[in-house]
Amino acid sequence: MASSSSTDAATSSVVERVQNFVSENKKAILLTAAAAAIGAAGVAYYASTSRPRPPLGDVEKGDGSDASSSSGKKKKSKSGKKKKSKKDDSGPILEERKPKVATVSEGTDDLDLELDAEELAALPEETRTKYAAAFKGKGNTAYTKRNFSEAADYYTKAINVTPKPEPVFYSNRAACYVNFNPPDHEKVVADCDEALKLDPNYVKALNRRAVGLEGLNRLEEALRDYTAATILDKFQNAATANAVERVLKEIATTQATELMKERRTKLPSHTFISAYFAAFRPRPELVLPVNPSQGDETLQMALGALGAANYPHALSLVNEAITQGISWDAGKAEAFNLRGTFKFLVGDIDGSKSDLQTAINIVPSSTQALVKIASVHMEQGDPAKAFECFDEAIKQNANDPDIYYHRGQVLFIMSEFSQAAENYLKSTELDDGFVFSHIQLAVAQYKSGETGESMKTFRRTLTAFPQRSEPQNYYGELLLDQGRFQEAVEKFERAIEIEKTKPSPNVLALVNKGLALFQWKQDVGAAEQCCAEALEIDPECEAAIATLAQLNLQQSKIKNAMEMFKKQAEIARTEPELINALTYQYATASQLEFLKNYPNMAAQLNALARGM
Repeated sequence: MASSSSTDAATSSVVERVQNFVSENKKAILLTAAAAAIGAAGVAYYASTSRPRPPLGDVEKGDGSDASSSSGKKKKSKSGKKKKSKKDDSGPILEERKPKVATVSEGTDDLDLELDAEELAALPEETRTKYAAAFKGKGNTAYTKRNFSEAADYYTKAINVTPKPEPVFYSNRAACYVNFNPPDHEKVVADCDEALKLDPNYVKALNRRAVGLEGLNRLEEALRDYTAATILDKFQNAATANAVERVLKEIATTQATELMKERRTKLPSHTFISAYFAAFRPRPELVLPVNPSQGDETLQMALGALGAANYPHALSLVNEAITQGISWDAGKAEAFNLRGTFKFLVGDIDGSKSDLQTAINIVPSSTQALVKIASVHMEQGDPAKAFECFDEAIKQNANDPDIYYHRGQVLFIMSEFSQAAENYLKSTELDDGFVFSHIQLAVAQYKSGETGESMKTFRRTLTAFPQRSEPQNYYGELLLDQGRFQEAVEKFERAIEIEKTKPSPNVLALVNKGLALFQWKQDVGAAEQCCAEALEIDPECEAAIATLAQLNLQQSKIKNAMEMFKKQAEIARTEPELINALTYQYATASQLEFLKNYPNMAAQLNALARGM
């Protein structure tokens, strides 16, 4: 929706920058890489993660080498690649590990492999160990030939005869079950359960159990295992990391769809709404008819509540006005425009489009409604239709500066910074009293690599609008991006001072100050204090909540981060925003589960995160 608001874009910008900074510099949680940051449009964009599952192990050829993936025991090959059979594309190939007791791999040719279970059980322990190795070898050979049922039978014999249970026998049999047609996921999970009872750090068994759990649609358990395998493997296995991402996406998407069906509509934070309305130039005051109806007067009250930033009351009144009936066309168009805007803000995209189109049908020259429908199309990922709306708006009134400002926003979101700058410039030429056109022009110049011109534009804007906080805040963001921390903090503090004079302050500069102090001095306490102050003013400020969550992750305060992500999910306005929040929430939950199951790994994990 930021196609309609530069300040709204700032909200997303803050969230994105804190996520990127923490991810790139600290990586307190490996899984932040799996969740896309919120884009400048206020919409979460996700890379496709539907990749085929790769093989999950190696087969030992009887040389006694250790191919274990237990934490701290993994031996790397010189090439860095795992050996594969030539015909292993359908599933995981085998992984063999050095048994914890000596395995006799020689002298098995003279063994009678046709002995029954009773006869085998009567053999001495050393001989039974030899038989187990022999059955395992037969199983490996059968598996290489893709005779998975035969291979499973041999591994079963190895399991039955061995005097001491070996996790690899169960894991290899699970690999056979994975390759059955159809796969026997229940048996995969059962065998991996046994393997992991014997060795909880057995990474290949964790991966295979995750595959089985995913096949059974037990996705949260699959995420638990993929996460554990990724951490135990010290984040070196790209295939497992991709599996984490894939399962996270599926869980979050499914959950978001269900939650959105049940969710009651709710206005976003005061900061968010104010940012949206501030992105449009003030409109002439609506003049009521000589003999206004009750609906006309209620509409006037709604517009008054809007001007006073009492957004819940404005929404209630405009709904009431439409129900009561409005007597003249301009008033009807204004009412549907306003209600359509509120529907957009609560995430009712179809309802918003319907109301805005009604406003246009009543008054075709309603360029603001056309611009807002363009925002709806951008929310739905359809920039072509958005540009059609801008073209139609220009036909209706080519001198409306808001058209060019918002078209610039769409181009900015699409990273067409030079074209965006042209539109911002056109907007300022038509009306140079709108601060956001100047700010966005400077930001577009900066994004285009014209740093000098950008700074000049900002300085002119600061001079022209000395009592506006937005130029101070945005200029601070650019200074922060350049690593000029002290100057950035000074700009944020000036913006905060200006906002404190308002009845309902915008808190983004507070969040930005906290982030700047964190990046500059690693002062987590000061950063948290800034976010806490922001939330005292606006308890549902998305940027403050997201920043606190990431700061908690940076300090390995996983439970605290989890609560922040839950809150972020609660206030998510649209399904993509909810997916983004749930992705972080479930990623964090899986790490909590890991620390519960592997408490001795907590210190190592923290050290590893700090070193990434």
